[in-house]
Amino acid sequence: MSLDRDALAQAVRARGRVARVAVAETRGSTPREAGASMLVWADGQQGTIGGGTLEYEASADARRLLASGGTRVARIALGPGLGQCCGGAVLLVTETFVPGDLAGLPGDAHARRVEGHAEMPLSIRRALTETRSGLGPPPVLLREGWFLEPVAPPARPLWIWGAGHVGRALTAVLAPLPGIGITWIDTAAQRFPSDLPEGVLPRIAPDPAALVPQAPANAHHLVLTHSHALDFALCHALLGHGFASAGLIGSDSKWARFRTRLGQLGHSPAEIARICCPIGQKSLGKHPQAIAIGVAAALLSEGVEGIAARDIAG
Repeated sequence: MSLDRDALAQAVRARGRVARVAVAETRGSTPREAGASMLVWADGQQGTIGGGTLEYEASADARRLLASGGTRVARIALGPGLGQCCGGAVLLVTETFVPGDLAGLPGDAHARRVEGHAEMPLSIRRALTETRSGLGPPPVLLREGWFLEPVAPPARPLWIWGAGHVGRALTAVLAPLPGIGITWIDTAAQRFPSDLPEGVLPRIAPDPAALVPQAPANAHHLVLTHSHALDFALCHALLGHGFASAGLIGSDSKWARFRTRLGQLGHSPAEIARICCPIGQKSLGKHPQAIAIGVAAALLSEGVEGIAARDIAG
């Protein structure tokens, strides 16, 4: 698990002051692993450190800390301390953030003193050196009052075209996954649900294909509008713009027709083959949630690159 700078920055922009609770160490049986975290603000929260009494008490402590700011380190025995069936113990680090606090956050690993007044210990310095020498992300470490975490890379952009049943299912399932930044596009505001998932950016465009040039070149795309004509226009526009990967909802016969027409517009067979159709896993069925689960499973097993055709094709 990593410190998600994007999610933290978004929460701070929206809420003004946010507390982050991170599991720094575990011993024995615990609900979550070291590195798990949640964000807490006055009237809500995002993420989880395992639920139950531990999370309830940690959220209450975080809200008390919001009033004064600062950092708190808490060592909690889950059995005798909280009455949870897990017999282990956790060490929680709670920190508060306000706008401006994230400006100096490094891009690969974040080491800071969270208690005491000790100099940075050798184990933390060594882990930072190894990370910056290209040996991979650092472990989650709490040593002599210093806390070290890997910092998650910037979220990979995922553009979901269409807010119908499948679009809603996909967004609901994919939005909580780490490392994905979702832009959600449709033709009218009323096509979106009243409550958008946390962190999803809605875009309204009477002509969705006109937004394609605004998508980052490394964006991943899922095309599933209410109209075959819109789907086709988006496929044509994406092939002209470039993308990391693209998936299209539909049947084999729909994709056969699209392939022919896209070829007639001048796209090569190799370019057209980069679009995956149909998306999901056929073994799971065609229910919107089943399609969403198939796509999410590919993302979890392969990373965001798992949107590639071989991973989510039926």
